[in-house]
Amino acid sequence: MNYSTFGRHVAVDAWGIDFDLLNDVSFLEMHLKKAAQRCGATVLSCQSQKFEPQGATVLVLLSESHMSIHTYPEEGFAALDCYTCGHRVDPMVAMKYMLDILKPGRIFSKILRRGDGPVEVVRPEDVSMEQMIV
Repeated sequence: MNYSTFGRHVAVDAWGIDFDLLNDVSFLEMHLKKAAQRCGATVLSCQSQKFEPQGATVLVLLSESHMSIHTYPEEGFAALDCYTCGHRVDPMVAMKYMLDILKPGRIFSKILRRGDGPVEVVRPEDVSMEQMIV
């Protein structure tokens, strides 16, 4: 079987998120796994780390690549990313799910096209990240 090297990598900086959401590792782990499933990805494993006095990192290993979140509850900030290989899984679906759950006040994002030539920053015409904020 031939596999495509094509991939999409979505990186999002999200601000204005509730402290308690960003500091709850179980909540973040559960929703990252749900986000992966919603976009059609296969979850292989999940690793998380709670930091003191606050903050968390959650990494979900996917058959198609990975998703992660790094939180700074004291700043209301989360750095999220999702990289998926192939055309079957859409990382935008996962990011939209996470933003719907976290409800940030503002976001900054980049979408990279990878694996089929030079890395290119792209913006899908049908879904802009600004529309993702509920």
